[in-house]
Amino acid sequence: MKNLLRVLSYLKKYPTLSALNIFFNVLTVVFSLFSVVMIIPFLQLLLKKIPLVMQQPEFKMNARYFLEYLKYILSKDIAANGPDGSIIALAKFCVVIAILFFFKNLFRFLALYFLSPIRSGAVHDIRADLYSKILLLPLSYYSKERKGDIISRMTDDVKEVETSIISFIEVTIREPLTIIIFLAFLLMLSPQLTGFVLIMLGITGFIIGRVGKSLKRQSSEAQSASGHLLSLIDETLSGLRIIHAFNAEAFMHRQFAKINGGLFTLNRKINTRRELSSPLTEFLAICVVCSVLYFGGILVLRYGTLEAETFIGFMVLFAQLIPPAKNFSTAFYNIRKGLASAQRIFEILDAQAEIPEKPSALAVKEFKSEIEYSHVSFAYYNYDNQKILKDVSIKIDKGKMIALVGQSGAGKTTLVDLLSRFYDVGDGKIMIDGVDIRDYKLKDLRHLFGIVSQESILFNDTVHNNIAFGIEDATLEKVIEAAKIANAHDFISRLEQGYDTAIGDRGGKLSGGERQRLTIARAVLKNPPILILDEATSSLDSNSEKLVQDALIKLMKGRTTIVIAHRLSTIQYADEIIVMQEGKVTERGNHIGLMAKDGIYKKLVELQAF
Repeated sequence: MKNLLRVLSYLKKYPTLSALNIFFNVLTVVFSLFSVVMIIPFLQLLLKKIPLVMQQPEFKMNARYFLEYLKYILSKDIAANGPDGSIIALAKFCVVIAILFFFKNLFRFLALYFLSPIRSGAVHDIRADLYSKILLLPLSYYSKERKGDIISRMTDDVKEVETSIISFIEVTIREPLTIIIFLAFLLMLSPQLTGFVLIMLGITGFIIGRVGKSLKRQSSEAQSASGHLLSLIDETLSGLRIIHAFNAEAFMHRQFAKINGGLFTLNRKINTRRELSSPLTEFLAICVVCSVLYFGGILVLRYGTLEAETFIGFMVLFAQLIPPAKNFSTAFYNIRKGLASAQRIFEILDAQAEIPEKPSALAVKEFKSEIEYSHVSFAYYNYDNQKILKDVSIKIDKGKMIALVGQSGAGKTTLVDLLSRFYDVGDGKIMIDGVDIRDYKLKDLRHLFGIVSQESILFNDTVHNNIAFGIEDATLEKVIEAAKIANAHDFISRLEQGYDTAIGDRGGKLSGGERQRLTIARAVLKNPPILILDEATSSLDSNSEKLVQDALIKLMKGRTTIVIAHRLSTIQYADEIIVMQEGKVTERGNHIGLMAKDGIYKKLVELQAF
């Protein structure tokens, strides 16, 4: 119920449209009632089952007065037209019924017309909130979640919420109104028979509820399996080169078949239960009709407490309750599945942003003097909870180039990730210009850094938009200037559409060196005071490395630079080299001084481990 209310809370933005939808639904139900009720007295008079009613009935607030007044109006019209009065009345009656049905369907269309933007708007808002939350959540969240499952929640689950819960809104408004208004009229016709109807409907609702109880749990399992399947597809597409190289097609096919088979079984069970709703509801409705027919017949034939004409009218009106009751029960089945999807959506929306920003956070626009790591310790709190960094203290002065070296797993990348607050320190603190970075506004803090990583992160967009990524006022002239500094302008100019060329998924149309030079151009355009180079040349061939290295030298000029590197050519001119091992700083100094110590750094150089 909580998740249902949260989904429905998205409708609060559309009060006017909601009010119009309810208004036209009320009119739809009222005109539907009139179109049915008018048939009863007219047929009685037309078939001469009762005499003409020439005396206006005394006003009473009940259904009997309404029916008697209709008989009075029809009787006057029949009598006023002489021998052909019945024929003329029949013609007028047909026209009136046609008009009533026209307006009934017109108002139904208007109700749906005003519901459409509510439905689309609510789904739009849910998807927008999801995307905003995905952008805010820290990297640690995604290390625990499957990418395919997150995509599934943003697509399949949101679609399920739309088709199940948002669609339920239409049924929730129109069908209960129909049931309430028709039941109120039936109650005025016969309180005894209406009470019996309510009891039977209660029993029917209980049975339907029991049958659909497990649907939510199975739907949640199916959506989770769907996310797992999407993850496998994503991994397959990303790793096709390795799959082919290791002849692992059969293995991946077995993995896919296992997940796909499980999803098939779950969906079969879900669809079986959902499809059961319509025939089950119809059978139960017939049982209720037969019970009401029998009970009403007793009231007419044995006790005489109900007139035969009234009983016929009651049954005609009661028959109009079956379709909305059937629609409501079908929607009940669907909403169980929709609630499972809503729960998966809200798990993301309720996830804690582990990188909080203080309400009184400080603005920072420039880097003035120094970066300081003070007794910093950190653990990812994964399967082993071991600390990656252990009591690290480093000071980096403005304008200096600092190199971090060490074997894989020593904590180098973690050290710079903490500086950008991709994660927060466990113990100790990191300060920029003497202020704890947790006291700065997060957006302002990250604006100080430009990052060029080992993996070239590019988007399926044009060259221009990839270089200008995140910079709103980037002109073409500035983009070209940044590309020239990054040694990228020449190859960009040779592309079919130059800077407007689409580079494909993850920049797949470009070589490794070309992709890396685009990321350098992006960093140049941002013009940050602090530059972080995370093994930016480690995956390149010699020719590409030379071009990229030249671009990096231009980029580093006049900036504070932190370099993580495995190659001597990148760091031998660093102002200070910091050697890390098992999360600790073991050596520090320049290249000449560290080589003279005959320590860990010298061994790494001799082994060419970096």
